[in-house]
Amino acid sequence: MTILRRQGEDCNDRPAACKEIPMKALALTAALVLAACSGPAPETRGDASMTSAGATETTRPEKVVAEPTRDLSGRWIGVEGMVLDVTPAGEPGQFRLAMQWDLDHKAVFDARAVGDTIVFTRDGVREILRPTNGDATGLKYLAGKTDCLTVKTGEGYCRRGSTR
Repeated sequence: MTILRRQGEDCNDRPAACKEIPMKALALTAALVLAACSGPAPETRGDASMTSAGATETTRPEKVVAEPTRDLSGRWIGVEGMVLDVTPAGEPGQFRLAMQWDLDHKAVFDARAVGDTIVFTRDGVREILRPTNGDATGLKYLAGKTDCLTVKTGEGYCRRGSTR
């Protein structure tokens, strides 16, 4: 326990001037004060209407699909017969991927843009095509290329002529 008192006061003369405050309470109070004074202020929106109970109405946000920052459509070449054809599919940010990702597997996938990546599901696994360079693919044949898409280490595709 910590005893707090005003400077110059004696606890024997005025017991009310001295209060015993547990250290846990002091630590908790200090943490709350610091937490309240740090960090960004919460976002507020002016388009919400008030209800009679004083709560704000919530609206379901529209589905927004971000378009990639650059055109990723076209043919991308990997190693040992790996190839990726990216074609726009209807709505902005939607793609069709025709892939041969190894010697035994070839398929077509529906995909969507998320930021500067393309997301698709292959064999029940969510995969992400990321813009990279050839070194990031982990494939020796693609090393030194500058315009590539990588799914994971060992699976990447580059545009023809994309060298330093």
